[in-house]
Amino acid sequence: MKKRKQKLLYRPVGLALGALSGAIATAAFKQAWKAVSHEDDAPDPGDENRRLSEILLAAAIQGVIFSVVRAAVDRGGAVVVRKVTGTWPG
Repeated sequence: MKKRKQKLLYRPVGLALGALSGAIATAAFKQAWKAVSHEDDAPDPGDENRRLSEILLAAAIQGVIFSVVRAAVDRGGAVVVRKVTGTWPG
């Protein structure tokens, strides 16, 4: 029962961390895309004027950045929760 309560208490923290990681990842992707392509906007998959290779490259870069940022923020949040509560959020 205690573990279930901890999960419920951690849920809002997890949601907040998810929103934070999304904002960080979006900013990081925009900067990365600008550095790679020297363009401000990444290609949209529905844009017929962009090459498929360019669209797939943007999607791959975005996926990697989002995954790494989310993992880092989630892990950091779990570490902070353990330091504050003494238990690892599950």
